[in-house]
Amino acid sequence: MTKQREVRILDGLHVEERADGKPPVLVGYAAVFDTETDIAGFFREKVKRGAFTPALSKSDVHALFNHDENIVLGRAKANTLRLTEDDKGLRVEIDPPDTQDVRDLMTKMKRGDIDQMSFAFSMRGGKQSWDESGDIPVRTIEEVGELYDVSVVTRGAYPTTEVAVRSLEEHRESVRKEQNSHAAARRVRMKMDLGLKTRRA
Repeated sequence: MTKQREVRILDGLHVEERADGKPPVLVGYAAVFDTETDIAGFFREKVKRGAFTPALSKSDVHALFNHDENIVLGRAKANTLRLTEDDKGLRVEIDPPDTQDVRDLMTKMKRGDIDQMSFAFSMRGGKQSWDESGDIPVRTIEEVGELYDVSVVTRGAYPTTEVAVRSLEEHRESVRKEQNSHAAARRVRMKMDLGLKTRRA
């Protein structure tokens, strides 16, 4: 699973106080639709509206701190993590537990020391397309294969992994194989046509 995992970082996570006296929640967007993001200079990437719908129906997503599975802030199955797609993107609401670690975290968020979140996903079983007509390739994520977690992070990590770079290489290799296959088929057709013309002569 680790080798398939890709990670993306987004700003804008914040603590939202409740007027009804209920505990505050963490609110933000894990992804914004139809907005291009630079992936370490290798390519640009955008997420198509609705790309998370299949993954949300089959994935029990956890909310973590710094992608640490020992620090769980919420869980979709427990309804302490709510993930919804709206016109902007994948919206995240987390009801964090009342622990000292979380109270310290929210204090840091209110100060503005921490305001980023990250989501980890895999394209295995998903759908994507590539546009290489410009100077930099553009990858469109049409359907996420699996959504592993959303995480509050102290510092945005490198916005890609070797998996993301390999996805570009795999796409180009697929295009080369398809072009070679078409070229081979054309050569076969030309030989057959030449053979027919020779026999007729």
